[in-house]
Amino acid sequence: MASAATETIDFTLMYSTHDAFRRDVGRLEAAAEAGTAASPTVQAGWENFKKQLLIHHVAEDEALWPRVQQKVADRSDALVLLAEMEAEHAELDPLLESVDARLRDGDAALASETRRLAQVLDHHLRHEEDSALPLIQEVLTPADWREFAADIRRRQGVKGAAIYVPWAIDGVTAAKQQQFFAAMPEPHRRRHCG
Repeated sequence: MASAATETIDFTLMYSTHDAFRRDVGRLEAAAEAGTAASPTVQAGWENFKKQLLIHHVAEDEALWPRVQQKVADRSDALVLLAEMEAEHAELDPLLESVDARLRDGDAALASETRRLAQVLDHHLRHEEDSALPLIQEVLTPADWREFAADIRRRQGVKGAAIYVPWAIDGVTAAKQQQFFAAMPEPHRRRHCG
């Protein structure tokens, strides 16, 4: 049933995206603590973070988790895990709205609310990395994964990809950038790497 015995799924872009989410929340938290969260750069970074997270989670909810669910319909442990992923996505939504409102209003509690967002987001990302990605590796094929990745690319569009790529590699080492570009599909790699 699984692809792991023959060809493994490359999760490099998933990990890069997760790392970028963690980085951005950390930057917002630092800006809130420094009192610079109202700057246009911080505001633009927050807007892009929200957009990237929305694309990522909607693609998972609509194009990834249903595909996994079909493969594990007879496994209660896996179905519980998928329900946890959905619940964790839902837990993040009100936190994003709260941080958004505090950022917009210049609320003094922005730093503590951003810290809470960072904790909940990191818990979700770690849970996904530690439990959901191994399940995906077990039950999906690389072709299934490519279909999910194609769904994300469609959601991003060409203009979105032009924002996503520099966002995902912002601040990472040259070695991580090389891994990131090596994991991209050939036409996109050529477009971004020349």
